[in-house]
Amino acid sequence: MKEGIHPTYEEATITCACGAAYQTMSTVGDYNVEICANCHPFFTGKQKLIDSAGRVERFNRKYGRIKRK
Repeated sequence: MKEGIHPTYEEATITCACGAAYQTMSTVGDYNVEICANCHPFFTGKQKLIDSAGRVERFNRKYGRIKRK
């Protein structure tokens, strides 16, 4: 490998908007993120399911009367 062309690999702090901070190694340095594992709905179990029953009924009304050959 050539000397002097590679970025330095150093400790970095990743800070989330919710206040959580993580220590890791990076070539970028310290940076901020909007969402992390502490506040993401998928990981916290607070995700909302969208009710698609109305969409299914609309589809059946529109295409349910088509006769198959």
